[in-house]
Amino acid sequence: MGSFWDFSIAFYARSGVAEACLELQERSGADVNVLLFLLYIAREGRMLGAGDVERIDALAAPWRQTVVVPLHSVRRALKAAVGAFGPDITAALRTEVKRIELAAERVQQDGLERLAPRETMGSPCIDAGACARIHLALYGDHIGGLERDLSDRILAQFDAFTCQQHFSRAP
Repeated sequence: MGSFWDFSIAFYARSGVAEACLELQERSGADVNVLLFLLYIAREGRMLGAGDVERIDALAAPWRQTVVVPLHSVRRALKAAVGAFGPDITAALRTEVKRIELAAERVQQDGLERLAPRETMGSPCIDAGACARIHLALYGDHIGGLERDLSDRILAQFDAFTCQQHFSRAP
């Protein structure tokens, strides 16, 4: 059905998804790659339990904290002046850090897909939308809450995306 990375690129490009994901990252401390992985697993027909969600987040946490978060912090810092070094001077470096940050996120996604193969996770699920809602609720419980309006926006796009993908595969 395609890789997690391919799913992420296509889904993240949908209207409002990137903004909602980034707001959940900023407001709730959500790991966007974990959130996307939970949706990917639902789309692939698997229902996760709380233990699965905790395991996925635990797999991602060391890489996220050691590599992704510091790169993200550096990139954000370069939006403004750093001492005498203004954004006009650091623009090329910021672009390079952004490229490296994206590469680090891809490593995280490839690692999640390899270390938590969907066929070994949870149980079969026939309603991807219902599974996605449960996955995000479990993730919210695990990290201390996801803002409902933002997760609802993501889930609405997930439903439309899943429906579109289903019909585009029909003979």
